[in-house]
Amino acid sequence: MTFPIGGIAPVGVGGIAGVAGSTRGTPAAEGTDGFAAVLASTFDKLQATQSVTSDLAVQAASGDLKDVHDYMIASAESGVATEMVVTIKNQAVAAFNEIMRMQI
Repeated sequence: MTFPIGGIAPVGVGGIAGVAGSTRGTPAAEGTDGFAAVLASTFDKLQATQSVTSDLAVQAASGDLKDVHDYMIASAESGVATEMVVTIKNQAVAAFNEIMRMQI
C-alpha cells in the first residue's frame, strides 16, 4: 500500500528561476521581480517575524501573554527564518566570489 505524498511548497523563494510557481524567465518579469526585490521582501518578512516574536516575549515577561505556545511557535519561526536568510546570504556571497574568480 502506498500513500501519495504531495510536493513541498518552497518558502520565501518565489521568483527564483527553476522554482515551481516562478515568474522569472520572461523578459517582462525580469525588471519587476528580480533577485534584489525577492531579497528585500525576504528581509522585510524576517523583520516582521522578529518583531512579532519580540512583542510576544515582552508580553510573556510582563505576564500578559495568554498562550505560551504562541510565543514558542513565533520564536521557532523566527529562528528558522533567520537561519534561512543567513544561509541564502552566505550562498550569495560564495557565488559572487566564485564569479569574481572567473577568468574572461
